[in-house]
Amino acid sequence: MPVPASYALFVPFASAAITYTLIAWMLGPHGLRLPLDSPNERSLHSVPIPRVGGVAIVATVLAAGLALGASPVLLATTLVLAGVSFLDDRGGLPARARLVIHALAAAVWLWVELAATPFWLLALFFLAIVWVTNLYNFMDGMDGLAGGMALFGFAAYALAFWLGGNTAAALLSASVAAASAVFLRFNFHPARVFMGDAGSIPLGFLAVTLGLEGWRDGTWPLWFPLVVFSPFIVDASATLAQRVARKETFWRPHRTHYYQRLVQLGWGHRNTALAEYALMAGCGVTALWALGQPPTVQWVALAAISLVYVALTAAVDAAWRRHARTLDARPS
Repeated sequence: MPVPASYALFVPFASAAITYTLIAWMLGPHGLRLPLDSPNERSLHSVPIPRVGGVAIVATVLAAGLALGASPVLLATTLVLAGVSFLDDRGGLPARARLVIHALAAAVWLWVELAATPFWLLALFFLAIVWVTNLYNFMDGMDGLAGGMALFGFAAYALAFWLGGNTAAALLSASVAAASAVFLRFNFHPARVFMGDAGSIPLGFLAVTLGLEGWRDGTWPLWFPLVVFSPFIVDASATLAQRVARKETFWRPHRTHYYQRLVQLGWGHRNTALAEYALMAGCGVTALWALGQPPTVQWVALAAISLVYVALTAAVDAAWRRHARTLDARPS
């Protein structure tokens, strides 16, 4: 449905205000009994932290989606994923059950929104939706990281949708970015609240489904969402590939993502988050610039970004090996 121009400022500001109110209330004395994120072998924090920030983000985005007339199947699948993930935050659900729900949400969304797509491409999109939904959760392991990726990634979506004339999708993306910016007020190091699976799983799902909507509607080519969210995609995918190559039990919690390595190498939460923000912003700006360029220039830009990632991962790998040798050389 058509969206009034006045929504352009109202939606982001309202989203920010709602998110702030919800998080402040949940952290206050009259809030809910909060699920806590207790430290484990994957964690970089040392004390239990409430993990309810994602509830506020998703509630805000769903309200914005209803106001903007967003796709009912997108809102419904996002709500289901948030609800199941909140149950997981509170008491833990079997990994197989979670994966089945993620797969069903992906299949339903594809069946409704991309039914005319060739089957082989639908199969690739299905795997992409399930993978990105989960990798966003894998990457939510450091103060300020997942919230920052949502801020920069969905802000890039918002601008590209706006330039492409899709006002409703632009404002829905802006709502995610605005809610995430407010969440960072509470989540930047030292974090007072975490996102939790109830936030990271729906945000990963929205990142890939809105990316595919933009491709379906001709707003951008498929490479655009890949570049915008590449800091998460590259880190999680490269880490998984390395763990599989080392024949590790790759589905178990760990602390070997590149951002986790940087923290353990002495960068700390703040410096690592700021470095990731610079990478995220650079990817978003590059992707937006490349949209207006001829195909040849776009491919050159993609090749340059790929080389940057090769250099960055190689540098961190080398530093990590030196760090491991130093630890091994210390007397026990």
